[in-house]
Amino acid sequence: MKMTDRNIVQTKDLSKWYGQVIGINDITLTVNTGITGLLGPNGAGKSTLLKLMTGQLKPNKGTLTVLGQTVWNNPEFNRRIGYCPDQDTFYEFMTGLEFVQFLATLHGYAAEEAEARALKAIATVDLIEAKDKHIGAYSKGMRQRIKFAQALVHEPELIFLDEPLAGMDPVLRRKTIRLIKELAERGVNIIVSSHILHEVEAMTNTILLIHRGRILAEGNISHIRELIDEHPHKVYLRCDKPRLLGSICVGFEYVASVEFESMDDGIVIETLKPDEFYSRLPEIVVDNDIRVDQLYSPDDNLEAVFKYLVD
Repeated sequence: MKMTDRNIVQTKDLSKWYGQVIGINDITLTVNTGITGLLGPNGAGKSTLLKLMTGQLKPNKGTLTVLGQTVWNNPEFNRRIGYCPDQDTFYEFMTGLEFVQFLATLHGYAAEEAEARALKAIATVDLIEAKDKHIGAYSKGMRQRIKFAQALVHEPELIFLDEPLAGMDPVLRRKTIRLIKELAERGVNIIVSSHILHEVEAMTNTILLIHRGRILAEGNISHIRELIDEHPHKVYLRCDKPRLLGSICVGFEYVASVEFESMDDGIVIETLKPDEFYSRLPEIVVDNDIRVDQLYSPDDNLEAVFKYLVD
C-alpha cells in the first residue's frame, strides 16, 4: 500500500486475537490527516486497534502501515508518534516533572533538554502548578493530563489518545478538547478513541465507528448519516401554532408521524427525508405566520448514528 500526503494510517485485513477471543477482525481502513475519532462501546476493540497502530501488539493477520512505515519492532517509528494510554502505568514515587522528563530521556534527549521539553509539555496541559507533586497524590484528572504531557514531550507528528477525557470534570474536558483542536491546527495528527460520542463530536467530524472488532462505518458525519436515511429522523419544534403546523406536515409523504407536547406547545415530527423537510419548513412557517421559538433534533448527533448502525 502506498502512502499519500493525506494518508497516515492504512490497514488491510488486519486481525488480532487472544486465544479464542477476537480483538479486531479483518479491518481494512485508511486514516487521513487531522483529527480522527475512533468511536465504540467498551470492549469494541478500540484499544486493541490503537495498540496495533502504536506497535505494542503484533497482528495475527493482515498488513498495517502508519506514517508510511511498518509498525512492529520499529524503534525509529516510535520516535514519530505519541501515545496516551487509557490505563494508568506510573512510577507513583516520581513527581509529574520527573516522570515526563524521564520519558523524554528515553527518546534520546540529554538531561537539560529533556527537562525543558518536560516543562513545556506540562505547561501545555495546564499542570505546571502540580509538576513537583508526586504522581501517587494526583487526582484522576491530573493523571490524565500528565499522560497527555508525556505523549507531547518529543513533539510527535502523530498522537494516539485512548479515552483521554475519562475522569475529567466538565471544565477540564472543554479545555482538553480545545487543546486537541489547537494541536491539530498546528499540523499534529491525532487519533482519539472514546465511548462517549458527543465528546468526540466536539473535536472532529471525521469518525470511525467500531463494534465487536469490526469497523461499521468511516467518514464524516454527513456521509455516515446517508447510511441511516431509512430510519425516521425526529425534529422537535416549539411554536405558537403547533396544531396548524402538525396538520400541514402530516400530509407530506416523507413525514412518518406527528406528536404534540401539550405542556409547552411542542411538536415532534418524524421524517424519512430530513433534508427535504428542513428545506420545506421555512416556507411553511412564513406562509402560515407561525412563530417558531425552538427547533432542534435529538437525532442530529453521533449517539443516534451509532445507535442506528448497531441496532
